[in-house]
Amino acid sequence: MAVTLLVLLVQDIPLSTYLRQSEQDRITTSLERDAFLLAGRGEQALESGTTGDYAAITTMARTYQKSGGARVIITDADGTAIFSGDADDTVVGSSYKSRPEIATALTGQIATGTRYSHTLAQSLLYVAVPVLSGTNVYGAVRLTYPESVVANAVNSQLQLLVVAALTSVLLAGIVGYLLSTTITQSLGRLRSVTERIADGSLGDRADTAKGAGELRSLARSFNSMTDRLHTLIDQQRAFAADASHQLRTPLTALRLRLERAEELASVDPAGSAERLAAAQTEVDRLSDIIEGLLRLSRAEAADIPTEVVDVAAVARERVEEWSALAQDSGVRMSYRGPDRAPALAVPTAAQQIIDNYIDNALSVSPEGSLLEVVVTEEGRTVTVAVRDEGPGMRDEELARAFDRFWRAAGQQGDGGSGLGLAIVAQLAAASGGSVALARRESGGTEARVTLPAARATTPRGATGRRDKSDRGEKS
Repeated sequence: MAVTLLVLLVQDIPLSTYLRQSEQDRITTSLERDAFLLAGRGEQALESGTTGDYAAITTMARTYQKSGGARVIITDADGTAIFSGDADDTVVGSSYKSRPEIATALTGQIATGTRYSHTLAQSLLYVAVPVLSGTNVYGAVRLTYPESVVANAVNSQLQLLVVAALTSVLLAGIVGYLLSTTITQSLGRLRSVTERIADGSLGDRADTAKGAGELRSLARSFNSMTDRLHTLIDQQRAFAADASHQLRTPLTALRLRLERAEELASVDPAGSAERLAAAQTEVDRLSDIIEGLLRLSRAEAADIPTEVVDVAAVARERVEEWSALAQDSGVRMSYRGPDRAPALAVPTAAQQIIDNYIDNALSVSPEGSLLEVVVTEEGRTVTVAVRDEGPGMRDEELARAFDRFWRAAGQQGDGGSGLGLAIVAQLAAASGGSVALARRESGGTEARVTLPAARATTPRGATGRRDKSDRGEKS
C-alpha cells in the first residue's frame, strides 16, 4: 500500500499542476474568443463614437454577462468605460487607462494573465483585446473571471483523482494482503515441516502442490535436500551398526587369542606362537573390514562427477593383469567385445568393479574351466559381463550377494570382509549404472555391470580422459 501510495503521489502531484494550467489555458482561450466576439460586434458603434450607438453594445454585453459569462468592461479609444458589468453603472465614464491590461489592449495587443483586484478583493483571470478596424484601435474589451473558478474546476477533477488514488491504494492493500497471506501460509507450512524434521521426523516432506510457483520450487528443493539428508543419516546409522557388529567378532577373537598366547608364553612357546599367528590373521581381517567400510562410506557419501572411460580397453587390461594368476589356478581367461566402448563412470569405478568380479569368479572356478569377460554395447548402455563355470549360486544367494557383509555359506571362514560386492553396487550407482548376478544355463554365474554409454549423454564435469588401470577392492 505504501509503494502504491508513493507511486500515486509521484504521478498525481505533477498531474494536478498540469490540470490547473490546462484549465487556466482553457478558460483564457474561451475568454479571448468571447472578447473578440464582443469587440467585433461593437466595432461599428465605437467607430461612430455616438452615445446612441453605445446602447447596442451595452445590451449585448449585459446579455453575455447574464448568460454566465465573465465580468465585462468596454472602453473607448481613450480608455473611458462605456459599459461595466457591475450591478450599477457608477464606473461608466471612469477612466480605465491606468489598468495595465487596458493600456496594452489600446495599443492593439492582447493582454492575458492574473492579478489581484483591490476593488473586488480577489484574484482575477483577465483577457483584454482591442476593438480594431483595420489598423485603427477604437476601444478595448476586458473580460475578467475569478481565479477561484479555475481552482474549483481543478479541485473537482482532483477530487476524482483522490477517489481513484484511494481506491487504488485500497485495492493494492486487498491484493497485497491476499498475496502475503498465501506466501506466509506456504512459508508457515514449510517452517512447520522444518521444525518437525529438526525434531527427528525425517519422513515429513513439504507440500509441493500449493502456493506460488517460486514457493513450490522451493518446496521441491527442500524435499530433495531432506531426501539427501535422510539418506546420509541412514547411511551413517547403517555404517555405525555394521561397523559395531562386524568389528565385535574379530576384536573378541583377537582378545581371546592374545590372552591365551600370554598364558602359554611361559609353559608352551609353540602354542603361544600359534595363538599369535592366529591373532595376526584376525588383525589382517580387522584391517580389511575397516578399509572396506571406509571405502564404502566414501563411495556412498561422495558426489563425484563422471568421466568418459573406454570400458573395452579397461576390460582387456584387467584380463591381461589377472591372466597370470588364473594360469596358476589352471583357469583360462579371455576377452570378447568391441575395440572401443566409451561409457560414463566415476574415476576407477570400471577397474574396481571388473577386478571384484574376476577375483570372485576365480575363487570358485574349477581347474580347466574358462573365465570370460564380455563387453557389449546396446543403445544407450555399455555392459560388462564376467562369466565363470563354477558351481553357481542359489536364488537366495543371488538376491543377497550385494548386501553388506554377506558371504556365501562356503565362504564364511575365508577371511573376506563381505564388502566387495557392496562396494561394486555403490560404484555402479554413483556412475549412473546398475549391477546384477545371474545363473548361467550351462552352469556358473554371470556378474554384470551396466553403465551409461558416453555417446548417449554428456556428463556434467566430465573430463574426457581414461583412467589408468588400478587394482581395486577384493571381496
